[in-house]
Amino acid sequence: DCLGTPIVYSPVKADLAGNIKKIRAVYDSNPAKFKTLQNILEVEKEMHGSAWPKTGATLALMWLKRGLKFMLVLLQSISDGERDEQHPNLIRVNALKAYEIALKKYHGWMLQKLFMGSVYALPYKSDLLKALEKGKEVKEEESIEKIHQFLSRVTPILDAIYEMYTKMNAELSYKA
Repeated sequence: DCLGTPIVYSPVKADLAGNIKKIRAVYDSNPAKFKTLQNILEVEKEMHGSAWPKTGATLALMWLKRGLKFMLVLLQSISDGERDEQHPNLIRVNALKAYEIALKKYHGWMLQKLFMGSVYALPYKSDLLKALEKGKEVKEEESIEKIHQFLSRVTPILDAIYEMYTKMNAELSYKA
């Protein structure tokens, strides 16, 4: 929601929400059995056999973790002060870096072109920070500090999910 321009980013939001819904549905089907994400992957691996990891919550979590990685790299880049010196209030440089690291290798030509066009709909850095603060006027340094705190808590969790996918050989490299 903080990226603004609903017409451009609503499909991305819907995709992320859909992945969360798929994972939640598996968990809700048997909370005792699916206490952790790893439990879900292990059960699905056994259940789906050779079709795994291309199915169910395993596939949904794979795409969700990639989307989250994009967001974390974007925020890290902003908080690290990376910017276009000629346009310091634009976040295109940050978004392009995040895309390169988190998503580009999984997107086919068409999605790559769509993404390149979508960067022109990104909000200004000042507007993004204000949106992250839920509209409150806060000094940029305070917002950046909150981003640092958020990243310090969330990054290890996402890293653990990536490590789990590697250890379980669940990562797929096909292009969407």
